Amino acid sequence: MIATTPTREGGGLTRHAFGAMGTEIEVLIASDDAEPVVFDVAEAEFERLESLFSRFRPESELSRVNESGRQPVSRELFELLELALTGRDATGGRFDPTVHDAIVAAGYDRTFEDIVDASSPPPARPCGGEVLLDATRRVVELAPQVRLDLGGIAKGYSADRVCALLSEHGSCLVNAGGDIAVHGLLGDQPWPVAVALPDGAFTVVLAAGALATSGTDGRAWLQSGLPRHHLIDPRTGEPAETDLVRVTAAGSTAVEAEIWAKALLLAGEREAAAEAEARGIPCVLVTRDGRTRLEGGIG
Repeated sequence: MIATTPTREGGGLTRHAFGAMGTEIEVLIASDDAEPVVFDVAEAEFERLESLFSRFRPESELSRVNESGRQPVSRELFELLELALTGRDATGGRFDPTVHDAIVAAGYDRTFEDIVDASSPPPARPCGGEVLLDATRRVVELAPQVRLDLGGIAKGYSADRVCALLSEHGSCLVNAGGDIAVHGLLGDQPWPVAVALPDGAFTVVLAAGALATSGTDGRAWLQSGLPRHHLIDPRTGEPAETDLVRVTAAGSTAVEAEIWAKALLLAGEREAAAEAEARGIPCVLVTRDGRTRLEGGIG
């Protein structure tokens, strides 16, 4: 884990950044004198949750579930799977935690930093496999040939968890590689968050809740010389084909925002705009041809 010492930003703000979950984590505390132990708590919790949720760690709880197909799990993993399956139902399957084999088939079979040029792809692996949750015994059971990947939603869940932990120290913002959760105000104002656009940035102000961004232009690689990316369309088992390259969505939690950012991106521009308006999901849509749309009441 790569860490930096807390930085006094001035104006009642202390910033700390470190590496976890394959990305940079940023923690902001609305205080000039936040104690270093506060940031130690944040790092330790991200590390603990990564040890449960990472598919790249053979000893993680998620890896053990994928290997065994059935076993009791921690409260955190069980809760995260409940949220993921609820998201699958709400999005009509556009968000799906059973994309593991499909994303591995697309070449994302190791940490992103280690991918150079993946080998020839095996046949596509459609998703939507059965996952049974026994709440009484906190047991997870996977149907045959079903394995789980919790990449983005795990970062959102972790951002929510750490934000809740730090809230006892005052107002805070936690940014887990673009999954952002806030608690309280920055002084007497909402937190300003810059959303990258093709021609600059759009500032969203958050007084509560969360933001998440999903895109096809971030984690991309070559597979047998062909461009691939990490956002799997569960309906085809292939990297998604959509006329949107990036979606930033707001939600009451980073988990909710993460689910809808991906679901709207897979829907495509026209359907995403209509769904965001119908459901009241504030979002920023960036199209493949470089246009930006503000939908769902954002603006």
